[in-house]
Amino acid sequence: MNIVDISYFNLAFAYLLLAAPLAIMLWLRVPMISDTLVAIVRMTVQLLFVGFYLQVIFDLDNLLLTGLWLLVMLVVADLSIVRGCGLRLRRVALGVFVSLLVGTLVPLLFFVLFIFQDSAALGARYLIPISGMILGNCLRADIIGIQTFYDSLRQQEKSYILSLSQGATLREALLPFVRKAFQAALAPTVAAMATIGLVALPGMMTGVILGGGDPMTAIKYQIAIMIAIFAGTALTVILAIRLTTIGNIGAEGLLTKDIFIADRKTH
Repeated sequence: MNIVDISYFNLAFAYLLLAAPLAIMLWLRVPMISDTLVAIVRMTVQLLFVGFYLQVIFDLDNLLLTGLWLLVMLVVADLSIVRGCGLRLRRVALGVFVSLLVGTLVPLLFFVLFIFQDSAALGARYLIPISGMILGNCLRADIIGIQTFYDSLRQQEKSYILSLSQGATLREALLPFVRKAFQAALAPTVAAMATIGLVALPGMMTGVILGGGDPMTAIKYQIAIMIAIFAGTALTVILAIRLTTIGNIGAEGLLTKDIFIADRKTH
């Protein structure tokens, strides 16, 4: 079975669906029409570029080239997380990058080497989509986790310092904030796993079915990728919080104030 292609002319009709949300924005006077239009244009250009580029990578199927593309994905995700959290790049970028690298590679390699167990899985057509699904979820989890951790630490600074003054170690004083951030970051993934298949058919499962695979094969793929995603998000969140505190929380336990961008607003 071959997937039915969509012509560029037919694809243009999809943009007609934008009339409804844009009309609602105009009616409600929501000040995000320009941002939405820019986002749509960027999405279109970026995806078309990636589509052409990935076709080249898939045709060449070179492991080094695939690795370089994965590195680009990690760097872009790193910058997006830091910007989304309102933190200074020089303060946390390295820690976030290392956490993403570990959180993506560990479940990816486990998936490829132990679950799939086929040399074809080392090809670009497998490595890039699978790592993209894991990395995308790690990105969302990191933004929630890191932002929750540092915002909570700043908002409850007095109670945090009080814990330290009463004899708590740095680890003990930080534990409630780490726990809260970790739980907040993993909650969406846990909720998705609890409702998967009932509320919606997830991406990998849909892709396998559209590609001609039988539903049971698609389900096994989806179960494996969801476990990989959950493991990856858990690893990257805990590592990101731990690594970004290095150099940003002094020996006395105080948070370095210039970690935050000046105009960052705490909610």
